[in-house]
Amino acid sequence: MDALYTAVATANGREGRAVSSDGRLDLTLAPPHEMGGNGEGTNPEQLFAAGYAACFASALGAVARQTKQDVRDVSVTAEVGIGGDVESGFGLSVVLRVELPEGLEGEPGRELVERAHRVCPYSNATRGNIPVELVVE
Repeated sequence: MDALYTAVATANGREGRAVSSDGRLDLTLAPPHEMGGNGEGTNPEQLFAAGYAACFASALGAVARQTKQDVRDVSVTAEVGIGGDVESGFGLSVVLRVELPEGLEGEPGRELVERAHRVCPYSNATRGNIPVELVVE
């Protein structure tokens, strides 16, 4: 694959900073309270959730344009869970909640979401690696 764009970011762990090479992203990182942290920063799961939600919404727009469907008012929420331990390893799970605009209820909307799931780069990267549940609302 020839990359159209390459994002570059550097982090020094769950407690520290994450900075993109262009400086546009510069975040304090901290584990959430649920994982024993102070919760005073963002965490990798939030960043992954934001990226996946944005990318999936974009993929939905791309497949909708092919069939001349209007999804400008779509909203995608990604819920990224983490679990496991140091001995057996950690894992992720994702629930994608897709709110479609009026007129795309039922099977047509579900089909559109499933098509987006086949083309979204995040979905393709996670397929077979972590469970991803699609919820059409």
